[in-house]
Amino acid sequence: MKYRIFLVLAIVMALVLTGCQSDADALVVGTSADYPPYEYVDETGKLVGFDIELMEEIAKRMDVTIEWQDMPFDSLIQAVQEEKIDLSISAFNYSEERAQLVDFSDPYHISQDAFIVAEGFTGEFNTAEDAANYKLGVQSGTMQDEWITEELIGTGLMSEANLSRYERVDQAALDLQVGRIDILMADDVPARAIVSQFDGLEIIYEEMLYTGPINIVLPKGATQLKADVNRIIAELQAEGFIENLALKYFYD
Repeated sequence: MKYRIFLVLAIVMALVLTGCQSDADALVVGTSADYPPYEYVDETGKLVGFDIELMEEIAKRMDVTIEWQDMPFDSLIQAVQEEKIDLSISAFNYSEERAQLVDFSDPYHISQDAFIVAEGFTGEFNTAEDAANYKLGVQSGTMQDEWITEELIGTGLMSEANLSRYERVDQAALDLQVGRIDILMADDVPARAIVSQFDGLEIIYEEMLYTGPINIVLPKGATQLKADVNRIIAELQAEGFIENLALKYFYD
């Protein structure tokens, strides 16, 4: 009887240790899977996109698996800060405000801003600031949201009442289609995806405003994790992996 009890305990302990080892080898990564072609859910329900495939390759070279957490974009920074997730990849641009809360990897891509309208738009649009004259939509928590808040609303060019913030960029695209907003501001790459997926929309203006280099977000003080991620990003850039990934998702 004592032998049987010992054997059962040994098996239980082995299972517990195996489970702990599995958790230790998993990287919990947050994303907002509503921003194609960076991150989105395909017709089979699978998480795919430029960022997704890049992060999967980084994890592979770190010899860890990924546990994906899909959540609203404007909750990702806080989730990393509070270490509810290990890091986040979701087309993040660096900003001083964000850098007070989290750390950033080295850049892996560069983007700019785009303004989308319904075909047949007859308004005047020569500079980015002209967006202040219309009903404007943006995804909440993005750099485009920050630019509108600081450069249009904060300077008095635009009323807060004329801005609609959306949890998901596809919700904004639907409102643009039916005329609830006049212009949608987004990163240029997702903007091209929106125009291809939603009938009757077009890009009328592109410029680098608050966007630019795109980075992975990490917790403050995660020195080794940051070093590993940066090392692998450099490897992937040198090998042409990231360039080929961009060609696959952005220009096919």
